[in-house]
Amino acid sequence: MQFLTLEQIRPRIHDLAVIDRMREALIAQARGECDTPMPMHLNIDGNEVHMKSSYRRGGKYFVLKMAATFHGASNGMMLLASADTGEPVAYLADEGHLTDVRTAAVSAMVARALGRTDRSIGILGSGIQARLTARFHASVLPLNRIYLWGRTQDRVQRCAEEIRQLVPKVEVMSSPSAVAAATRLIMTCTASREPLLLVTDIEPGTHISAVGADSPGKQELDPEILRGASLLLVDSLAQCEQLGELQHAPDQCPRAVEIGKFLEKPYTAESSVADLTGLGVEDLYIAESIYEN
Repeated sequence: MQFLTLEQIRPRIHDLAVIDRMREALIAQARGECDTPMPMHLNIDGNEVHMKSSYRRGGKYFVLKMAATFHGASNGMMLLASADTGEPVAYLADEGHLTDVRTAAVSAMVARALGRTDRSIGILGSGIQARLTARFHASVLPLNRIYLWGRTQDRVQRCAEEIRQLVPKVEVMSSPSAVAAATRLIMTCTASREPLLLVTDIEPGTHISAVGADSPGKQELDPEILRGASLLLVDSLAQCEQLGELQHAPDQCPRAVEIGKFLEKPYTAESSVADLTGLGVEDLYIAESIYEN
């Protein structure tokens, strides 16, 4: 079995290639080609542990993934195993980094598929996910400005300094509503359990990718934002109605469109929301690409 540390994994990550792999993963999932069970969650004294898995029929591997957040710090691993023998072939000691990478890659891929050409984006959050969100969107959009908001001033200032290495103009905003007023492309990357954005904050033509809600009780968006969107995308209807923003607007399930289906026939929409809970199939595809790269 090959053992890969985070230091060995980082050079194998090629942003545009990862975005393309996430597109392939979501299309395969939507076509019913993958066995991707619902995630498992553990709450250990208030610390989160998420476990996911997936297998693509006819593929060479299956994956088991654990991603955890303890006291604000991420950790985790991915175990890639042979689909022929069940023998582990690679242990990716990624410390949770690949989960963050594929999450940012999916939201950037959605922006690209929607045909967005925005020169600015807004990001709610100031952790590693915010940094990676800026990085991956800068690879698919002609960005010249990022509007950033976070709850803790020193953390958001440090985040802004790092993001300025990618996009020089980063403006720290006073509130989520100020971000929504400044730009029409917004990513929410927090662990919030109450809405950060209200429907009255959202301007026409806005797209929001919400990645923070990935377990029961989490919420970043006013449910009326989902109801008002002309296009409601979900990475998995089964997951989103239990774990994502959709859990707070169950009446919208009938009109939600899985991203994999949308990708096969993409179209533009006046306003849109992508509810992203993170799928095991994404972990499978990124683990395969790292191992085979």
